Amino acid sequence: MPERHDDTRRRLLEAAGEVFAEKGFQAATVREICSRAEANVAAVNYYFGDKQRLYVEVVRYAHQGHGDGPLPQWPPGTPPAEKLRGFIEQLLGNMLADSQPAWGRRLMMREMAEPTEACMAVMGDYVRPREEMLQEILGELLPPEVPKRDRLLIGFSIVGQCLFHRVHWPVVKLMAGDELYRSFEVARLTDHITRFSLAALGHAPPVGEPSSTAASGVSY
Repeated sequence: MPERHDDTRRRLLEAAGEVFAEKGFQAATVREICSRAEANVAAVNYYFGDKQRLYVEVVRYAHQGHGDGPLPQWPPGTPPAEKLRGFIEQLLGNMLADSQPAWGRRLMMREMAEPTEACMAVMGDYVRPREEMLQEILGELLPPEVPKRDRLLIGFSIVGQCLFHRVHWPVVKLMAGDELYRSFEVARLTDHITRFSLAALGHAPPVGEPSSTAASGVSY
């Protein structure tokens, strides 16, 4: 019985993810979701309570399949440049993971373009802790007089570099070609974004110069 319960719930999540990704929350109907899941129309109320709660659980389900793990941990005395690299590496690894459902990327793009109130708490569970960690790292890299507004903008710029490869990979593949695109694995992107960001913060030489002289002490 528990296995059948879990299977029905999973089928509802998968079907709802597809419908929500295609049509958005408002246009999606419980009837279509249950039809795709081959479940009774009453199943949504039984397993989730209502359509809004189903949507929240679908977003959570997409994130669970997205490879989101615990935040990175560092021993005392770890240089902030090394922390930044570890942060970027995990962020890219999560963003580019292949374990997310096929519909997950489309749904997340919808949420970023038109965030729903129903989903804000779920997004907050993932986004807020990472934003706070990045700000702590930047606090070690930047002079204390740098205002919060500028620190936030710097954080957005770092995350934006990672998000570009998550959202615009078809454009990257088209511009770079298949062979070069395949070389843009997580390690290579981590090295580039870390060095680019540290250079902008004054903790590494300009990107056009040899990286071995990096002021941060992190070698690439």
